[in-house]
Amino acid sequence: MPHLHMEYTANLPQLNADVALIRLNNTLVGSGQFAAEFDIKSRAIKVETFKVGTAMSERAFVAVRLALLSGRSPEIKKQLSQNLLAVLQDLCEWPAGVEVQLSVELLDIDRESYSKVAIGV
Repeated sequence: MPHLHMEYTANLPQLNADVALIRLNNTLVGSGQFAAEFDIKSRAIKVETFKVGTAMSERAFVAVRLALLSGRSPEIKKQLSQNLLAVLQDLCEWPAGVEVQLSVELLDIDRESYSKVAIGV
């Protein structure tokens, strides 16, 4: 735990998903909120078909969703969100003429119903 999902639009060729994930993971490790670095699972999905609003101008997005076990204070969750957003802002040279929206959403996973096992550890 946690699980980080990053979706990004295909019209962002400068965005290197591998680099993005390691930087996001390092930010989570640096927060001190997680017991071990190997507890962090992240993945990136390039979205080929998408629409942002209704305008004909070129638009793009990078959306991070972080699911973590319930119980953290709103202040800690806000700090995690802001730290991840700062990483997104500094990921690459954003394309000129493209409106890019960056977002971070934190979701609580019910601690009582979450189950996990690590095999081969």
